[in-house]
Amino acid sequence: MKKHSMGKIIVLLLLMLVCTGGCANSGSRITIVGSSAMQLLAEQAGNDYRLKHADSNIVVQGGGSGTGLSQVQAGAVQIGTSDVFAESQKGIDASKLRDYKIAVVGIVPIVNKGVGVKNVSSKQLEQIFTGKITNWRQLGGKNETITVINRSKGSGTRGTFEDIILHGKKPIKSQEQDSNGTVKKIVNTTPGTVSYLSFPYANDTHIQKLSIDHVKPTNKNITTNKWKLWSYEHMYTKGKPSKKVRSFIDYMLGKHVQQKLVPKIGYLSVNDMKVTRNSKNQVTQIGK
Repeated sequence: MKKHSMGKIIVLLLLMLVCTGGCANSGSRITIVGSSAMQLLAEQAGNDYRLKHADSNIVVQGGGSGTGLSQVQAGAVQIGTSDVFAESQKGIDASKLRDYKIAVVGIVPIVNKGVGVKNVSSKQLEQIFTGKITNWRQLGGKNETITVINRSKGSGTRGTFEDIILHGKKPIKSQEQDSNGTVKKIVNTTPGTVSYLSFPYANDTHIQKLSIDHVKPTNKNITTNKWKLWSYEHMYTKGKPSKKVRSFIDYMLGKHVQQKLVPKIGYLSVNDMKVTRNSKNQVTQIGK
């Protein structure tokens, strides 16, 4: 059985354990499932929220954006987190969900430090992930075979990366991994590897972040879409949320999380953006 399939089964089993007796109606418990890119923020915010609301119980699980959207649509959890718009996910009826844009997260291609490459063009990045460029020597790096590590199907990070970089082209068959943490570990320790991470996870000195078209992967460059690899971190509820769930979402959109916690962990507040993006990845300047 593939690792990513086993990972999803484990998440679903955990949900079954958490949700015994009816997850969506379990008193003060708020169950949040989905995007691994948003997991750091949701966990830390949940911990902070519990300190101020002693009767609350915030349960956070990963599993990927597809899992988050399908679980909240089914009513199995109160909040589904996603890196992609619900409208873009097959099998999801976005009209039944409410979208709360909590933060913005950058995505950065990473390589093992030994490959000797620090910058690629967007076209070269596309060719790496479609199998047309197969050796780092072709990019001025070491004479070493390129090993692609992709994210699993259903990953919002993968969906955003492929929409913006591959433009509908078919990715090369490769090893797939569920989580940012696992990807970082593999690229850190395996020569010749390339993958991509959410900004908050790309903080290891043993991996090399790649610039694209000589644009550096920074939050400042995201605000103007100079760095194009970014996505919203959504929280979705099925219809109108309960008062307890709405209270937590308001907390996520409030001053403490947006001004302190979001930048501390490595995300961007939605309030800092000078552009906006829709479900078709069309970008417009805010105010126009």
